[in-house]
Amino acid sequence: MTAQTAPSLTQNVTTIDAGAHVTAIGWLKGTAAFGLSDGGVLLAKDDETHRVEAHPDAGILVGVSDGERFVTGGDDGRVAVTGTDGSTKTLAETKGAWIDSLAVSPGGAFAYGAGKRVIARDEKGREKVLEVPTTARGLAFAPKGYRLAISHYNGATLWFPNVEAKPESLEWKGSHLDVTWSPDARFVVTSMQENALHGWRLLPDKGHMRMSGYPSKTRSLSWSHDGKWLATSGAEAAVIWPFESKEGPMGKQPRECGVRPAKVSRVAFHPNAYVLAVAYEDGCILLVRLTDASELLVRPAVKGSGITALAWDKSGKRLAFGCEDGQAGILTLPT
Repeated sequence: MTAQTAPSLTQNVTTIDAGAHVTAIGWLKGTAAFGLSDGGVLLAKDDETHRVEAHPDAGILVGVSDGERFVTGGDDGRVAVTGTDGSTKTLAETKGAWIDSLAVSPGGAFAYGAGKRVIARDEKGREKVLEVPTTARGLAFAPKGYRLAISHYNGATLWFPNVEAKPESLEWKGSHLDVTWSPDARFVVTSMQENALHGWRLLPDKGHMRMSGYPSKTRSLSWSHDGKWLATSGAEAAVIWPFESKEGPMGKQPRECGVRPAKVSRVAFHPNAYVLAVAYEDGCILLVRLTDASELLVRPAVKGSGITALAWDKSGKRLAFGCEDGQAGILTLPT
């Protein structure tokens, strides 16, 4: 089955003109927040949109949401937060460094990278700073507890900001970009400059996991709701690694879903089902069901409109997407 012959959900998509390259998406309950390369945040709900100037005279490089707030980092050195009511304020500011790595935790904490410095602020406003060996490229909070994974050159660092203990080093040569924890906190995985993923099995032995063979860099990672699968971009299909066993994916072949003549740019697992949203550099979006690999077309290919951001809402009823040319949309699944 191809995207041209897949059953279609295109009639369930509300199209949105975001006005600029969409760099990030976050859901604030029923509102979708689109972070834009011109510094704006576009809030969309019930066919209505409202633009907020979160980073005037700057571009949004990264954006993350905890369901209540949309936190963005810009090339103005600021971390800003935008609420569903259209309010925006500065959470943190740094001089001489872009903010291109961010993480938020459900409890209200957040962290950001500014060059080699990682600044973490807990829900009570207590701030701690850690300097890592090289520029902090990726940040991720552990699923539970106040602990950060930080990716950088030659590996990753695990840090408890509010504990005096020395941070834990996970070493592997090369440039590590994004970082993610498995939902059960047993694994930490990074994407790498050299078209591969690297992982560490934290218990019992910090064993290494190498996942290679990609034709291009992997910059989008998404776990299934139960942590048994890790979906990745970087090939002409979504490459999905099995993590059910104690060894993770070692010695096992990944699955490939949504094979098309275009590279996958973004992946997003449904929050409570084995359904994967797969978006491509040519603007196409498919929903793929892992159990039988059946496909549903969400958006056909649109020249010059590659997908740059993709996010489900908490309930899994809506999927928001954004494109490099400023187009965007929200799929509402039929009930």
